[in-house]
Amino acid sequence: MNSLFRVITNGLKQQHSLHTCSANLAWSKPNQPKSFLEYNRKVYPPQEIDEEPRPAFVCHQKTNFKYSPEKLWYIASFVRGMTADEAVKQLSFVHKKGAGFVKEAILEAQELAVKEHNFVCHQKTNFKYSPEKLWYIASFVRGMTADEAVKQLSFVHKKGAGFVKEAILEAQELAYCHYFVRLEEGKPPKDYYKRDPLAPEEQLD
Repeated sequence: MNSLFRVITNGLKQQHSLHTCSANLAWSKPNQPKSFLEYNRKVYPPQEIDEEPRPAFVCHQKTNFKYSPEKLWYIASFVRGMTADEAVKQLSFVHKKGAGFVKEAILEAQELAVKEHNFVCHQKTNFKYSPEKLWYIASFVRGMTADEAVKQLSFVHKKGAGFVKEAILEAQELAYCHYFVRLEEGKPPKDYYKRDPLAPEEQLD
């Protein structure tokens, strides 16, 4: 009991005249985006009987990994409009480091869809979940902000590193990014980017 009281007392000692608790208990601003995942918690109103069922979707993000947002943008654009299974197959032939991050994000999103959002699963191999008729409706990337880059800089290089702060800040801001993906039930459109010319019947719609 005395040893437990001693540990608690040491943890609550004042540090740097700022906090009366230990540093790991001090509040700090989160350094990763949260608004995108709020779409998973959104509750929609009930639909009418004759209304077309609203397709289910799941949003997932992979944050704070070291890769250039400009390079990852090409990979993120490449998989848009594909089915999730087809995107995993195609990314296996892309010999880029960013393709591994995107592929891992897809597999995590599939597992999240089955475990937490009750998607129908038709296949399970090596603990990899593959929901039915799931396609890429959104895939985009965002670079880290200057504030996030400074935090990442202090984590990677620690304090006292002999580098110019401005130069490292610029390099870190380009090297770290976040990746966002939204998967939706249903079949993907034939022409996601609308590059093909419209047929005469489609032009009248």
